[in-house]
Amino acid sequence: MRKSVVLVGVLAVFAFVAALSWPDRSSHQQQQPAARKLGLHVSGREVVEGDGSPFVMRGISHPYAWMQDQRQAFADIKRLGANTVRVVLTRQTTAPEVADVVATCKQQKLICVLENHDTTGYGDQEGSVPLDAVTGWWAGLRDVLAGQEDYVVVNIGNEPYGNSGTEAWTAATKAAVRKLRDAGLRHLLMADAPNWGQDWSGVMRDNAASVLAADPLHNTVFSVHMYGVYGTAEKVTGYLDAFRRQGLPLVVGEFGWKHTDGAVADDAIMRAAQERGVGYLGWSWSGNSGGVEYLDAATGFDAGRLTDWGRRLFAHIRETAREATVFTTASR
Repeated sequence: MRKSVVLVGVLAVFAFVAALSWPDRSSHQQQQPAARKLGLHVSGREVVEGDGSPFVMRGISHPYAWMQDQRQAFADIKRLGANTVRVVLTRQTTAPEVADVVATCKQQKLICVLENHDTTGYGDQEGSVPLDAVTGWWAGLRDVLAGQEDYVVVNIGNEPYGNSGTEAWTAATKAAVRKLRDAGLRHLLMADAPNWGQDWSGVMRDNAASVLAADPLHNTVFSVHMYGVYGTAEKVTGYLDAFRRQGLPLVVGEFGWKHTDGAVADDAIMRAAQERGVGYLGWSWSGNSGGVEYLDAATGFDAGRLTDWGRRLFAHIRETAREATVFTTASR
């Protein structure tokens, strides 16, 4: 979500026949570098665990960076059925704090998507920074994150461009991915779209394959944020299917039920994501303000007071989420 509102904010290109048929997952998996078998990773258009089990994210974002005292949120989000939590961080979040977040996620058996929020709306949002500015911060977390590849996804930068300068997204994202790999991070990376995450210009859709090809570990999933641009089921399915046709991995990294730019086809998002095996993460647990309090899933961080949005979201999560197998296998 936009930072100006508090707390709201591929694979190498397939052969030319990829547009005509879905990729052969079994043959594609045989082409994966051995290094990619460490932890969560991309296999064709799926995210899978280290043992090859498909993992479909079902969860919500939690504004940890501004609400560090709301630690009960992790347990509540898990109890309501989620298998993933997306955790808002900034460059002011310290390595010990990140280590604590990861430990808490693991304790609650939640896959932890760590995202840096400082990039939100770069080019349009005052105070926002480019992707390059957060790569050093991520590199500084290398020792904290090492060995957590089964449990952690690195969401490089939230909504890294507003609606200005979006043509730079491809080169900037490739450079950020390479810097994180050079720093030793082997985790599944998540790359957010431009246009405040909504990619209405199609920049991410049209260039995701080249970004994935530029990742030495071939281990990047793409994230679209769905708000008012996705006000109809046709808009939702059209975007999801564009990635599906290319055999590229995609998640809906944020969505709500309405926003300042219009109504959102949230039921269609959840239904279409489920039909296609696409992960989704709702925005957000609680703490929204500045006129967008309607995006709170829980009133006042109280799991006993879910909003209509929260009830709908978690009802679908409970029906469809599967806990990561890494938490159900022998202790590690």
